[in-house]
Amino acid sequence: MAAAMRRIASKNSAWFTSSSSLILPPAILVSCRSIATKLFVGGLSFYTTEDGLSEAFSQYGQVVEAKIVTDRLSNKSKGFGFVTFACEDEAEKALTDMDGKNLNGKVVFVDYAKAKADFGGGMPIARGPPEEPRSKVLVDEEL
Repeated sequence: MAAAMRRIASKNSAWFTSSSSLILPPAILVSCRSIATKLFVGGLSFYTTEDGLSEAFSQYGQVVEAKIVTDRLSNKSKGFGFVTFACEDEAEKALTDMDGKNLNGKVVFVDYAKAKADFGGGMPIARGPPEEPRSKVLVDEEL
């Protein structure tokens, strides 16, 4: 990964110091973070908290973030969440060890997180009544 970061930074030599150690702005680091460091955790107990999730996975490495997805209206857990690790190796070890394990009375399954799909989102746009087909309009004009 360091080699890839050097290639990205080589386009702007200001990111290197005289000892050729890599200094990148935080925005570059965030955008270069691999999806492989983020794990999907399903089958969570409704009693599992983000702190509890972080604590359970922290034995495998540095947990950057533990997030449980909740319902917008009731603010209750939807039974799944995400754990982000600082290192890909740590995420891989957590995946192999935690998949199928018991956490707060429920068996959880762990997999690599997939990129979020874009479904268009937002409210549908009202476009008014449907237009009449062209063929019908032409027939009426000819008569």
